[in-house]
Amino acid sequence: MRPMTRLEHRVHELTVGQLAERSGVSVSALHFYESKGLISSRRTAGNQRRFSRDTLRRVSFIRVSQRVGIPLSEIKKALATLPEGRTPTVEDWARLSEMWRADLDERIAQLERLRDDLTDCIGCGCLSINKCALANPYDRLGDEGPGPRRLLVRHGERSRRPHAAREDAAASAAAGSCSTDC
Repeated sequence: MRPMTRLEHRVHELTVGQLAERSGVSVSALHFYESKGLISSRRTAGNQRRFSRDTLRRVSFIRVSQRVGIPLSEIKKALATLPEGRTPTVEDWARLSEMWRADLDERIAQLERLRDDLTDCIGCGCLSINKCALANPYDRLGDEGPGPRRLLVRHGERSRRPHAAREDAAASAAAGSCSTDC
């Protein structure tokens, strides 16, 4: 493995190759980010891209944000709130991450439900498994819309309580409402 090129402290601009090497992101990905307005460069007299040093942190922020599932459109909005011409501060990054906290909490809850219910009915409303009559009596989840209702969370919507369907099933079973199809 080739050692990474060390940048002198007085270097204020990076070539696209230097930015790619330091960030671990391919040159084509950097070009894509630039085309989407996530990062910017200036052109030299020879038409070569030059990125300010703070772009390295922006690229890192983009990659981490993508890794946790934040859409590029949301990343772009967040980056637009950062100051140009200076390296973002810890406070800048804290403010941005706080903007996504509720969405990330919802995703975590959704993943926990998926993990916990993976061997159970996924709430699709199909009634094809004997347990479905217990977990989804009278196809109540079908009234909420198509797809795996217990696991689906649309952006901006609050999901049902994590174990509401199980609680409904327990109440139905206690009341003796299980059909002969069970």
